[in-house]
Amino acid sequence: MLAETICSAVSAAGLGIAAVTAYRKRFLAATRIAAYSLVPVGLVLTGVVEWVAGIAFKPSVWLGFGVLGLSWLLFMTTRAIERRSGTTRAERKAARAAGRNEAVAPGASAPSLDAGSGAGAAAQPPSKPKKKQEAVAPGDDFSDIEAILKKHGI
Repeated sequence: MLAETICSAVSAAGLGIAAVTAYRKRFLAATRIAAYSLVPVGLVLTGVVEWVAGIAFKPSVWLGFGVLGLSWLLFMTTRAIERRSGTTRAERKAARAAGRNEAVAPGASAPSLDAGSGAGAAAQPPSKPKKKQEAVAPGDDFSDIEAILKKHGI
């Protein structure tokens, strides 16, 4: 009941300010002030104010917010510990190294066919250069760029 009275008083004051602003021939600003001042009355009429007041004054609701905050704190703590633990970091390093091993060898002009197994790719001799590459001068060798583009399917 008190919240509804306060919202009505705020709306009445806002409409008064809008009337004074309109009297000063600032109609656009007066319309905007009137629009803002009608929001609290609209919230009272739709029941939002009563719902918020019901939530704000119930201890069980605040206990629920506390439980949500505790769960968020636990989640963030576990993430921070996971980031600092050695096993997860080592796993990430191994995954990054595996990703690098699938890339093209430094002297190769094309990705290896057996990229999934590291030993098979290393045991095979590099493929013969194409005739187009043999004709290119040593200064114009873009084989590493071509390998990167081929790796990405471009």
